[in-house]
Amino acid sequence: MSKQRTTYHVTKTDEGWQGKKENGERASVKGETKEEVMKKTIEIAKNQGDSSVVIHKLDGKIQEERTYPKSSDPFPPEG
Repeated sequence: MSKQRTTYHVTKTDEGWQGKKENGERASVKGETKEEVMKKTIEIAKNQGDSSVVIHKLDGKIQEERTYPKSSDPFPPEG
């Protein structure tokens, strides 16, 4: 049985930005800038293994998704 991938979302809040585990109660990371929250959330995801980080724009739409480790990406781009 394969392990389920852990997904984190980087989103805008009223107080700044947060990195939160999908379906989590509380944010794992909070900060004033998107860059600092992204960096810390990606670090957590890399340490977790077999995880992904979904980065959202200000309007909540998905900007990009990063998978860690890269070799576990189910849809790797060609080239």
